[in-house]
Amino acid sequence: MNAPEIRVEISPELALFVPHARRVGATALAVDGASTLGHVVESLGVPLTEVGALLVDGREVRVSHIPADGESVTVHPVARPQLVPGAPLRFILDVHLGTLARRLRLLGVDAAYESTDIGDPALAARSAAQQRVMLSRDRGLLRRRELWAGAYVYSTDPEQQLRDVLDRFAPELLPWTRCTACNGLLKEATKDEVADQLRHGTQKSYDVFAQCRSCGRAYWKGAHHEQLVAIVEDALSMRAQGN
Repeated sequence: MNAPEIRVEISPELALFVPHARRVGATALAVDGASTLGHVVESLGVPLTEVGALLVDGREVRVSHIPADGESVTVHPVARPQLVPGAPLRFILDVHLGTLARRLRLLGVDAAYESTDIGDPALAARSAAQQRVMLSRDRGLLRRRELWAGAYVYSTDPEQQLRDVLDRFAPELLPWTRCTACNGLLKEATKDEVADQLRHGTQKSYDVFAQCRSCGRAYWKGAHHEQLVAIVEDALSMRAQGN
């Protein structure tokens, strides 16, 4: 007796997750009559964090649906902008996304990050405990059940990574309000308050400073300020065009 079989079509946006043979059109897949559709989709390589609407014979179903023989399944990506209900939008990034974390913080986005690898279980637990969206290129991490929410970072280029996250989640942008080192909030500071962090040239050349409320790090418009301004202006321009 032949095993039950369904036909599965993966949207082009998710094609990178599946074998080449399944990237175009609908292909046959044997099912066991017990596993959920969510499990079936994950078995193909697609993290559920990336899955939006699941259509079975044209009707939308939940990931808990048990596929039956002869059904046709279409897997769509998450709709954009993606809504994350239940808590303020904030992120946690894995150890490989330090540049992205700093750029998000530059834009005032709450982005937790550890510069050392604390391991997938600890990251997932922190995501759950603090209700943060896990950003990662690690599909295994994104499949951990204890995650509160997650998203795959599609590019290896920090500029493209930032644009993708901003497009997907549309977070509120409050540039120059967060510490890029620790994610703390910044406050205005006098030169005297941060004098112990300034070299003589900086003391003579700058008069406007900010300081992190959490770690105490001082900020001023130094040599790399123009590069940072370009990142901020690009993000704000992208947001304006999106509106």
